Formats: sequence, C-alpha cells, structure tokens
Amino acid sequence: MRKLIYDVAASFDGYIAHSDGSIDGFQTEGEFVTDFLGRIQTYGAVLMGRKTYEWGYAFGLQKGQPAYTQVNPELVNYIFSTSISFEPNDLIQVVSEGEEAFIRQRKAEDGKPLWLCGGGELAGKLLDAHLIDELVVKLNPVVLGEGVRLFGSSQTKAALELIDSKTYDNGLMLMRYQIRY
Repeated sequence: MRKLIYDVAASFDGYIAHSDGSIDGFQTEGEFVTDFLGRIQTYGAVLMGRKTYEWGYAFGLQKGQPAYTQVNPELVNYIFSTSISFEPNDLIQVVSEGEEAFIRQRKAEDGKPLWLCGGGELAGKLLDAHLIDELVVKLNPVVLGEGVRLFGSSQTKAALELIDSKTYDNGLMLMRYQIRY
C-alpha cells in the first residue's frame, strides 16, 4: 500500500500562499531546496489541484505538460479539476470527479509514495477523508496573516506524531509527521 504524503511549504501561521497565490516571504534558496529535490525523486506520483498546477505556468510549465519531470522523469501527475482539460498521456491526467475513490485506488497499488504537493482545499478534503498518511512541512520563518490555509476549510481534527525534523541555517524548519486520525 502506498502512502499519501502532503509535502508542502507553509508560513508559521499555517498558510501555503498569500490570497493571490503568491509566495512572497517564503524561502526559495538554500540547502532545503536540495533536500526537497531529493524527496521529489522518491515519489511515484504527484497530486495537485488546478490552481497549483497553473501556478507552474509562471515558471515555464505549459498546459498539458507534466510538472517536475526535470527532477523525476517518471513522476506521474494527477491534476484534480472540473474546469481544466487537455489530452492525457502516461505522465499526466486530469481527475474531474470521484477524487477520494481515485486516490484510494492509487494508494492500494504497489509503488512509490504519492505526493500531495498543493492545494489547501484539496488537502482539506483528503484530510477529512482520512487519506493523508504523512505531513512534511517546510515551515518558513514568516507570518502571512492571511492567505491559502494549509488544510483549506477543513475542520477535521488529527494528532500529529513527529517522525523527523531538521533546522536550516536560513531559519526554515523541515518537520515530518505521521497523521493519526
């Protein structure tokens, strides 16, 4: 059975981006980037919402192109959206309905862990459905005050068991938790 790991950057007050989707104030350079790129290579698939996928357009990603393949050329992309469409291929697919059942099916397969890379509302839905196994937070030393919440509008309560942590020279902390529902 594959794990679903929510590996995401967050502000100290629990936001993954500003309300407009920007990440001003978040760390973008340093040793943690090398560690992050190494983790991407351990994942078998990446799951993200439409806004997270389209956020990549600002960095050269083209519609219908899989993300992160320069780091992990075998990384399958699943984009959860009812409004985006493009021709699927072996490395990218749009999932427009039945997201919980789809993820349960992916988790039941053999293979590398699944990476939930972004989308606070998607993360909230998956937390509500008890589908997220681990949370890896790149905790940035910044307070945003408002923005896109780590778990969207979810009100689900879960205990977190610290598995590992690392502090970087730039003040960023990496924390890995197992989620206990």
